Amino acid sequence: MKKNKIATLYLTVMFIVLYLPIFYLIGFSFNAGQTMNKFTGFSLVHFQELFSDSRLLLILLETFLLAFLSALLATLVGICGTLWIRYTKKKVTKNALLAANNLLLVSPDVIIGASFLILFTVLGKVISGFNLGFLTVLLSHVAFSVPIVVLMILPQLEKMNESLIFAAQDLGANYWQTLTNVILPYLTPGIIAGYFMAFTYSLDDFAVTFFVTGGGFTTLSVEIYSRARQGVSLEVNALSTLVFVFALVLVAGYYWISQDGSSSRKKRKKRG
Repeated sequence: MKKNKIATLYLTVMFIVLYLPIFYLIGFSFNAGQTMNKFTGFSLVHFQELFSDSRLLLILLETFLLAFLSALLATLVGICGTLWIRYTKKKVTKNALLAANNLLLVSPDVIIGASFLILFTVLGKVISGFNLGFLTVLLSHVAFSVPIVVLMILPQLEKMNESLIFAAQDLGANYWQTLTNVILPYLTPGIIAGYFMAFTYSLDDFAVTFFVTGGGFTTLSVEIYSRARQGVSLEVNALSTLVFVFALVLVAGYYWISQDGSSSRKKRKKRG
């Protein structure tokens, strides 16, 4: 009982430390003043400034488009990679693939970003018209998101009962039918979790993006960093408030999808 109280106290303190700066930032997005030194009154002026800043809104839309696309591609590649790792017969090959996947997870973002910059610079010399821009950022985000997706899906696949696959094959299902009707539906919770994690990492990334962005394309994190060097405007607070609300909607959506999926599986078990 005492350990539970200590753990509860620890979590409470940690949540306060983590969330208090966020709510402090959100609170001052409604400040009538121009600084975060003193709250002078409630106002939506900074939200009006935000919606009149076409450049920042365009960067916001491009950042979300990048996150959606990179998460989608990373999820597709991650599913294939997970199946490859799981069903590789040679143990040495399987361990090598797992090590290569986990190595990218622990590698510093600065090293990954510098590596991609060198790669894209070389490709730019070989391929005519290949320059730093949206495509290079997209490829980079897909690359560092794939290991995250694999990490989300692989444990789910490891728990899967092989008899389900054998039963489908005994009933005459080919590989594609077994994959689409048995394996992928079972992996749905891991796939959804992997997609949301990849989306979050892409939306949040700064270090890798800073190295490979160019050609007039930039993301929200890089733009905020550039503006912060000139003094942070409360317009950024308003933008952060909207992004935080969007993140809450995503979390609620993921929770609803997970709950709906688990309830559906329970109903199918009862019918069976």
